Amino acid sequence: MTKTVGNIKIAHVSKVYTNGTIGLDGINLEIPSGEFLVIVGLSGAGKSTLLRAINRLHDVTTGSIEIDGEDITKARGKGLRLLRRNIAMIFQNFNLVKRASVARNVLAGRVGYYSTFRSTFGLFSKGDREMAAQNLKRVNMIEKYYTRADELSGGQQQRVAIARAMMQAPKVVLADEPIASLDPKTTEMVMDDLKRLNQELGLTVIVNLHSVPLAMQYADRIIGLRAGKLVYDKPISEVTEADFTGIYAELGDK
Repeated sequence: MTKTVGNIKIAHVSKVYTNGTIGLDGINLEIPSGEFLVIVGLSGAGKSTLLRAINRLHDVTTGSIEIDGEDITKARGKGLRLLRRNIAMIFQNFNLVKRASVARNVLAGRVGYYSTFRSTFGLFSKGDREMAAQNLKRVNMIEKYYTRADELSGGQQQRVAIARAMMQAPKVVLADEPIASLDPKTTEMVMDDLKRLNQELGLTVIVNLHSVPLAMQYADRIIGLRAGKLVYDKPISEVTEADFTGIYAELGDK
């Protein structure tokens, strides 16, 4: 059965910071269910701002962002929490609790389904502990179940972060420069993990990348941002190496 969740519609979205800096400038973008979208652009182009707007880590100044028809920019309280459960975020710096075990870090992805009391004291169900083991197997990290996070390499920590993200049972996965601090071999393993989740589970995956070869290798579609504006948008079948030269030349113009 075709998966029909994880559709995103971004309409007329702008983000202006209090100091007047423009983070996003009139973004219009539709991302269909199950797409692997890569966002490219120089630092400061708005890539991270766009991801953080999608899961409401940033409020936008104008416009709307709909996830399966529900506008997350207008959601409040319980409604916002429920929407956020469907959107997993993977960060460049992993965001693990370094002194906690791998298992506890992965189970932290389930806190949106528990009361504060139960999550604080680690009162997770047997089913969720089994789910944690399953997700660690999915990223080939099950043997590290009891290991402390600070004993892992960077690549291993990022794979634990992916397993944690999957504990949300998300419709959408956002990855903000997830391989920026990793070596080439580990980079490929992490990107393969993300692509496998996209293909096997039908998840919508949006990744910010600097690497042209990786964008070409993994994306279904590539968009480019410059100074908060959407300046490039093509399916991978229409993308050429020459496009990247043009994108980054344009993105770098002052």
